[in-house]
Amino acid sequence: MTDTDRQKQPASRVSTAGRATTPRRRLRGTLGAGLGLLALAGSLVACSDGSAENTAKATPSASDSTGPTVTHTELTEPTPSAKPTSLRQVTCEYRKDDTGAPSKFVGFPPSKLSRGVIAAKKMVITTNQGRIVIDLATKDVPCAVNSFAFLAKKNFFDNTVCHRLATVETVGLGMLQCGDPLAKGDAKSKTDGAGGPGYLFNDENLGGLPLSRGTVGLAQATEDANSNGSQFFISFTDENTQLTAMGAAFTMIGVVTKGMDVIDKIAKGGIIPFNGDPTADVRGEGSNAPKKKVIIKDVAVI
Repeated sequence: MTDTDRQKQPASRVSTAGRATTPRRRLRGTLGAGLGLLALAGSLVACSDGSAENTAKATPSASDSTGPTVTHTELTEPTPSAKPTSLRQVTCEYRKDDTGAPSKFVGFPPSKLSRGVIAAKKMVITTNQGRIVIDLATKDVPCAVNSFAFLAKKNFFDNTVCHRLATVETVGLGMLQCGDPLAKGDAKSKTDGAGGPGYLFNDENLGGLPLSRGTVGLAQATEDANSNGSQFFISFTDENTQLTAMGAAFTMIGVVTKGMDVIDKIAKGGIIPFNGDPTADVRGEGSNAPKKKVIIKDVAVI
């Protein structure tokens, strides 16, 4: 299915940390139709009971994370070609986003990885609320890191706002979502979560990290595989592991090692419900914004 074909699909499902299926497959909503249905049925704080036949112990988490021990349903492995033995052999493909989505286009990232990208270990996000440091899984997500490094050098993220705050109390999940270069973050604009870099790229590292506290993933709808852009989410609760149990798979790029206190402060500040209705976020009609406005001042991949 081409990106244009995908644009024509019915706007009937919702996706968390990902694009709800409006004409743009907007990069917000709630990460999976199943969770949206649970929330609308009144089970806003749904979580996995870990009863699936195949489970795996949680692996990397944030260094300062707390919370219950969780188990994760084992996801079906993606079926790309064999992983290159060296990052020097990687060739990344970035294609034009032809969905008509609003974008801030600064060019396409290079298809081959630079020495700097190959050696990249961290992504540092400087915000008005504090600094967040992410340990990158570069070997597992080279094309995602390549994209972030390219956009960071172009100052793509500078002075953008994190438009969405999902909380367990409102949608059954806990994550801060950023990366829409055109978002207003005022809980009024229906276009918040629709913006991107003008290009899309394929999934990597599906199921490579649990969706637990401290993990960072790329935002896309579960039904819109291989449509990553510039948006990303930072998980601040183990409640998000329910998505794994429901079969959701996202490109997970790394783990927060410094700055979870910044995320917690933002989360504790609460939300501005979209047009006064917090459940609109669940239905994919708008984004609940953080009361503590989050402005990204700089992103660096080092």
